[in-house]
Amino acid sequence: MKILQILPELNVGGVETGTLDLAKYLVRLGHKAVVVSAGGSLVKDIEALGGLHYQLPVHKKNLLSMVKTVPLLVEIIKKEEIDIVHARSRVPAWIAFFACRSTKTVFITTCHGYYKKHLFSYVMGWAKRVIVLSNVIARHMIEDFAVPHERIRLIPRSVDLERFKYSSPDKKRGKEFNIGIIGRITPLKGHLFFIKAMAKVARVVPSIKIWIVGDAPSSRQAYKEQIQVLVRRLGLNHCTEFLGTQRNIPEILSNLDLVVLATTTHEAFGRVIIEAQAAGVPVVATEVGGVVDIIEDGRTGLMVPPSDPQSMAEAVIKIFKDPSLARSLAEAAYTKVKEKYNVELMVNNTLNVYKDALTNFKLLIIKLSSLGDVILSTPSLRAIRERFPHHKISFLVGEESKDVLLRCPYIDELLVVDLKNKDKGLRGLLGVARVLRKKNFDLVIDMQNNRSSHLLSFLSLSVQRYGYANKKFSFLLNHRIKDEKPAIDPVTHQFRMLKMLGIDLRDNRLEMWPSKDDEEYIENLLSGEWLSADQKIIGININASKKWLTKCWPTVRIARLCDELGVRNIRVVITGTEPDASSANALVLMVKNTKIINACGKTTVNQLSCLIRRCSLYISADSSPLHIAAAVNTPVIAFFGPTDPARHMPPAKDYLIIKRDLPCSPCYKPKCRHKKCMDLITVEEVLEAIDKLLK
Repeated sequence: MKILQILPELNVGGVETGTLDLAKYLVRLGHKAVVVSAGGSLVKDIEALGGLHYQLPVHKKNLLSMVKTVPLLVEIIKKEEIDIVHARSRVPAWIAFFACRSTKTVFITTCHGYYKKHLFSYVMGWAKRVIVLSNVIARHMIEDFAVPHERIRLIPRSVDLERFKYSSPDKKRGKEFNIGIIGRITPLKGHLFFIKAMAKVARVVPSIKIWIVGDAPSSRQAYKEQIQVLVRRLGLNHCTEFLGTQRNIPEILSNLDLVVLATTTHEAFGRVIIEAQAAGVPVVATEVGGVVDIIEDGRTGLMVPPSDPQSMAEAVIKIFKDPSLARSLAEAAYTKVKEKYNVELMVNNTLNVYKDALTNFKLLIIKLSSLGDVILSTPSLRAIRERFPHHKISFLVGEESKDVLLRCPYIDELLVVDLKNKDKGLRGLLGVARVLRKKNFDLVIDMQNNRSSHLLSFLSLSVQRYGYANKKFSFLLNHRIKDEKPAIDPVTHQFRMLKMLGIDLRDNRLEMWPSKDDEEYIENLLSGEWLSADQKIIGININASKKWLTKCWPTVRIARLCDELGVRNIRVVITGTEPDASSANALVLMVKNTKIINACGKTTVNQLSCLIRRCSLYISADSSPLHIAAAVNTPVIAFFGPTDPARHMPPAKDYLIIKRDLPCSPCYKPKCRHKKCMDLITVEEVLEAIDKLLK
């Protein structure tokens, strides 16, 4: 693998040490290790171990600088053929996020801090995988930044046991009792409380020596001076040393009897703790953040409340007075470090995250409506699953069409939206987009191709978005194909777009997946209508939809057809929705020569598929029952009036199309004063078509 780590600077610190440790083992295991930073004292270490370093101003919290740096990072990603960009801080993460969007590179973050909840920090949760150092940070990212639990990976910081050698506290104990605090000199690290505690310890331990390891950033020099003043005021000047930044921490620890971590706020982890424990140094730490994951109070260290000098002093004195306690704490802590915090384990866990991110992709298909169009998408679903056998495939569908896909074997997750009610309008759409973003999709296939679906595709933040180029916000897609003429059938039309993904149309069969309960329901429905075993059934869909009145064949013609079929000893089952019930009842009263089986409003979509499958033949206008008939391989007679069969006829096995070629057709008008295209279809030609198909 080719891994690029990006962080602000490469000077001494926990983030920098972790970057260096990972790079070292990546090279050792045969991977390419690239680091991007603003430079620092550790650059030569990266290069010495076989890694590559690029210097960019990724430390500047300046919007213009960040924007200018994105294309520079893009060049590096392309040049080094990077597989994964791993960001370890917020400014670099913003730059890396947009560079990865441009190059379609996998983006991963590690949360090294307990970030304040504001917009600038959210980017740390936008990665495909979000590595956290402790359970506290995991909860923080989930609760405060809405990062889905499935994207979180817990990998604690580690210590390189090749550098830190264990030495028992008994061997170190000399005339002086050396106590150290290691870390940047900032208010969060609690140096003032540490000095106050040491003043109390000095009254009991006259041989105390206080080591303050680390320095203050330029913006915190006044705070450092405040600490120095406090040291003098409390009479600790003679036994306190400000050692500044030290690169050789193992050597420092080899001379310490005790390490204190005095942090006053949430600590993401506390690397200095496990480094001290690896060197056999007992630890007193404040009970904050990730520290509770590392220290078992009284067993591997002592924990005290934050900002409490008295408790801190008591814990230090306790260890000083009880060498056996110091030894037992050090031994138990070292055993735990070897088991849970060794660098090899960290590297293996990180590599597993990388492999997981590179192999486990999530794909979203959007087809919001209508019922018939969702059925028409089943060949595409089958082909997409064949093309991406290991992807997790989710399907975003409208409430009214969800039942079609409840048992679909080609998808892993069904996401349902109700754009007519709870998800209505722009606010509802944005709510759906929030849900999609949490899913972290790698690829979106927009099979709806309208304004709403294009907007949802974009707002999902998926790196790759496929669909048709139209004038309905299609500029939000980054993979588009023009809708060329002449008109083609709906399934071929879908595959023209899927061709961009290397998916060819080889099988255009429609499918449905009713349950055994659905089949039993239809058997009971038909048996209650005194249907003989050898009697043929013809199904007739009596309506199209409320909107498309122009698709409907006149009810008087349907009644005449039913009478003619009754004369031939053929039973008729009429289908439709609940709003069609009044029309169905009127039709039943009009028919004289046969007893109609009225199934209007009595079936679900899957039950309807079982009913149509039982029919010898099915008659329908251009609507969803026509697609169902094609899906269950029932011979079908399709009426087309205002719409074009070349664009809308589903791939049926045996079918006949009846239509009138008029100057005004296809008009695609849902309403019309004369409706000649449907009125001119005669009962005689329908009977002739029935005879042809039944033979």
